[in-house]
Amino acid sequence: MPTERGARQVGVLASKGQSALGTDQDDVVVIPLRTLQRRLTGNRDVNTLMVSVGDSASIGQVKKNLQSLMRERRRIGLDEDDDFSVLDTRQIAEAMTGTTKVMTALLGAVAAVSLLVGGIGIMNIMLVSVTERTQEIGIRRAIGALKREVLMQFLVEAVVLSSLGGLLGILLATIASLGLASLMQVPYVFDLQTNLLSFLFSAAIGVIFGYIPARRAARLDPIEALRYE
Repeated sequence: MPTERGARQVGVLASKGQSALGTDQDDVVVIPLRTLQRRLTGNRDVNTLMVSVGDSASIGQVKKNLQSLMRERRRIGLDEDDDFSVLDTRQIAEAMTGTTKVMTALLGAVAAVSLLVGGIGIMNIMLVSVTERTQEIGIRRAIGALKREVLMQFLVEAVVLSSLGGLLGILLATIASLGLASLMQVPYVFDLQTNLLSFLFSAAIGVIFGYIPARRAARLDPIEALRYE
């Protein structure tokens, strides 16, 4: 298809998406080398060569052959270091994967500490609640409430408290994500499964850290609880 200045478009590349380095492989224009050197760069330098290797070929052997060929073409002596580099995209992908794993582990550690601190806060709140409501617990036990009923009451309160905190956290995270997505001009995708998992973790924190205060409330002696001031 003719374009301005007599250039002609001969085809469209297939969509490849994002590369291992995070660049857009679809944002590429392929033109003849001589045309590039003559009309755009103004020199004959070639900074990068991309080599495609077949599935059955040995990448290690191809890399060695490329290094030998480049040393020969650039007239590099046996005792001289290479003035070029041959990179395997698999090595780059492995390095990026390792970095991603480290970052994931760090974020997981931060999340674990946050959950621990939040759980301890919920446990302290429930312990204070049990202490302040000791007479109420004694009255309930005196009129026939069972230990498991008192235990369930405080467990439900702890779960409700932690679940409300989880919902508030999801809401704030969604608002912050929308703001950052708009600022960075990237699309925002709401992942229902991730948010549900976060909410379930919040509820589980309430069960785990609310059990000790609930058990303490259930084991109170009704007579001693009625005497408490």
